[in-house]
Amino acid sequence: MTKLAQLPRFDRRASAEPEEGRAPRLRTRYYAFLSYSHKDKELADWLHRELEKFRVPSSLAGKLTANGVVPRRLTPIFRDQHDLSAGDDLAVEIEAALAASQFLVVLCSPTAAKSHWTNLEIESFKRTRPEGCVLAAVVAGEPFASDIPGREDEECFPPALRYKYDRRGHRTQKRAEPLAADFRAVGEGKRLAFLKLVAGMLGVGLDELVQRDQTRRHRQLAFLAAGSLAGMAITSTLAVTAIQARDSAREQRRQAEGLVQFMLGDLKDKLEPIGRLDALDGVGSRVLAYYSKQDMSELSDAALTQRSKALSLMAEVANLRGDTDGSLRLYREAMAGTGEAVRRDPNDPERLFLHAQNVFYVGEIEELQGDNRGAEAAFSEYKRLADRMIALAPDNMKYRMELQYATFNLGSVLYKERRFAQAEASFGQASRTIQALASADPDNADYQQNLVEAFGWLADAKMSEGKIAEAVALREQQAALLAQLLAKTRDDAFYRLRLAKANQALGQLYAMQGRLDAAALRARAAIDDANLLISVEPGNTRSIEFAMKAHLTLANILLKGGDRSGSAAETNSACATASTLLARHKPSPAWQAGLRDCWILRTQLAIESGATAEALTDAGKAMRAAESIKTADRGDDAVSIAKTYRLIGDVQHKLGNQAAAQQAWLSAIEAYPKGVAERPAEMNEHRLILQRLARTADAQELSARLARIGYREPDLESA
Repeated sequence: MTKLAQLPRFDRRASAEPEEGRAPRLRTRYYAFLSYSHKDKELADWLHRELEKFRVPSSLAGKLTANGVVPRRLTPIFRDQHDLSAGDDLAVEIEAALAASQFLVVLCSPTAAKSHWTNLEIESFKRTRPEGCVLAAVVAGEPFASDIPGREDEECFPPALRYKYDRRGHRTQKRAEPLAADFRAVGEGKRLAFLKLVAGMLGVGLDELVQRDQTRRHRQLAFLAAGSLAGMAITSTLAVTAIQARDSAREQRRQAEGLVQFMLGDLKDKLEPIGRLDALDGVGSRVLAYYSKQDMSELSDAALTQRSKALSLMAEVANLRGDTDGSLRLYREAMAGTGEAVRRDPNDPERLFLHAQNVFYVGEIEELQGDNRGAEAAFSEYKRLADRMIALAPDNMKYRMELQYATFNLGSVLYKERRFAQAEASFGQASRTIQALASADPDNADYQQNLVEAFGWLADAKMSEGKIAEAVALREQQAALLAQLLAKTRDDAFYRLRLAKANQALGQLYAMQGRLDAAALRARAAIDDANLLISVEPGNTRSIEFAMKAHLTLANILLKGGDRSGSAAETNSACATASTLLARHKPSPAWQAGLRDCWILRTQLAIESGATAEALTDAGKAMRAAESIKTADRGDDAVSIAKTYRLIGDVQHKLGNQAAAQQAWLSAIEAYPKGVAERPAEMNEHRLILQRLARTADAQELSARLARIGYREPDLESA
C-alpha cells in the first residue's frame, strides 16, 4: 500500500465551467470512473453496487491521508453506457466524466486488454494524471503475460495500463505497476479484493480497513441479533429469526475465511523472506485453531484447501526447526486434505498443483531421512501429477515449471544413488529450460529461485563426475546471481541460505584445485552468511547445519595449509554445533555425519601434532559414529568408515605396531565401496589406502586420473 503515498490529491474546487479547447466538464464530480469491457458486465454491476453502498467506518471517515480527507461514502461512481445522458457526442462526454473523476478503476481481463475503448479511457485519464490514481481489478488472465513468449493471449492489462506517462501526457517506456486487487477465483477472494480496492482509494492500510470492516460487521450482527430477539418477543417469528441467523453465520464464516486467505497469502509471503519461524508458526496455528471448531466433513472445497495450506506451513516450520518426524506427519495430513480436494474434482489443475506440493515435500523429507525408495516413489507421483496438470492446461507456465521441478527431484535421487552421469543429464535438461525462462522474465521470483537451485545441483553432479573446472564455473555463477538477488530483495533468507551453501561448496572446490587461500575466503564467507541467519532466527536448524558444514570445510582447508591451531578452532566450533543439533530432536543423518567428520578431523589433527594416544581415542569415536550412520548415500557412509580405518592404521604405524597398522589398512580397503562411481575426494582417499598397502601401480593409476581432472588438493604430511 506504500505506492498510495504518491497519489495526487483530488481538487474538489475545480471549476465546472468548460475551458477553451478542452472537453466540457461535468458539474457532477465522480469519486471513481469504472472502465471495463462489456463482456465483464456481471462483475462490473456487482462492483458498482458494492462501491456505491459501501459505508466508510466512522473511525476512518474524516481522517486525513495522502489521498485527502476520507469521505463517508464512495459516491457517485461513473460507468460509461450507463450514466451517460442522451448526448450527441459520446466521446466528449466520456472524456468529461474522466476529467471529473478522482480515481479510475479498470476491470482487467484478456478481453479488456484487447478493448480499444478501454485503452483509450486509460490513456485519457493518464494524460491529465501521469502519476494517476489508477487501480486495477484483475478479473481473469494474468498481468504482464504479454512479456512471456507463448502466453500473450493471457494478458489482462491494456497497453496504456502497463506503461507510465510523462508530465506532458506522453507514454514512456517505463513499466507501470498499478495497484491491483485480484478478483479471480484463485486470487484474493472477492471480498478481500474489494476491500483492497477501497483501501487504495482511501489511502489507508488494507489490514486497518479489514479490521474496521470486520468490527463493523460484527456490530451489525450484534444489532441484528438484538433486533431479532425483540422481534421474537413481539411477533414470535421464529422462522424469520432462524433464517437471519443462518445467513449471518454464513456471512461471518465468509468474512473469516477471507481473513484466513489473507493470512496464508499476503501475510505469509511477507514473513517468509525475513525467516521468522515463530511468526509463520503463529499464522498456521491460528488458522488450524479456526478450523478445529468445525466439522471437517462439512468443509467447503475452499476451506479444505486453506486448512491444508496451514498444515503445510506448520510442516515447513517444523522441518526448519529440525523436527523431521513432526514435519512429515503434518505434510501427510496436508496431503490427505489436498488429495480429498482432488477426489472431489480430479480435472481441476489448481487442485492437482496444491496436492503435488505436499507430495513433493513428503518425498523431500523421506530423502533427508535416508529413505531413497520412499523419496523416489513420491517424486514419481509428483511427476505424474505435473504431467496431468499440463495435459489439462498445456499453456500454463506454472504447471510446466512443475515438470521441471519433478525432473530435478528425480535427478536428486539418481545423484544419491551415485548414478552421476544420469543425474547430470537430468539436471542439465531442467537447468536449460529454467535458465531460458529466467532470462525471458528476470523479475519472476520463482524462476530466479529455481535457477539458483539448478546451478547448485548441476555443479554437484559435474564435481562428482570429476568435471571440477565446470563445477567451479557454475558455483561462481550461482554465487554472483545470489549476490544480485540479495541486493534486490534486501537480504531474503532463502537467498542468504543458498549463498552460504554456494560459498561452502566453492571452498571445497577451490581446495580440490589447490587454491587454499581462495578456498579459505569462501568458507569464511559461508560461516558469516550462516551466522547472520542464525542471529535472526536461532531456532532454524537449516542455518545451523550450514554453519557446521562451513566450519568443517574451513577446518580441513586450514589443516591442509599447515595452520593446525586455526584448524583446531574451526573443528571445535563444528563439533559444538553438531552436538547442539543432535541434542534438539531426533538425530538427522546429516547432523550425525557432521559429528563423525568432526572426530575424523580431530584424529587427523592429533596425528599431525604427534599426539598418537589422543589420535587413537578420537579415531575410535569416529568409527563408532561412522558405523551408526545410515544416510541416503550408502557409498559416502562406506568411504567414511574406510577413511577411519586408514587413520587408525596411520596411528598404529606411528606407534610402531606394524601388524595392527597393516590389519587396519586391509580393513579400510575391505570397507571401501565396490563397483560405485567415485567422487574426486573419494578417489583420493582410495589412492591413500592403496599407497599404505604398497599397491603402487593401482595408486599411480588413480593419481594419473586425479591429475587429468585437475585435482590438486595437497596431502597431509602424515599421509
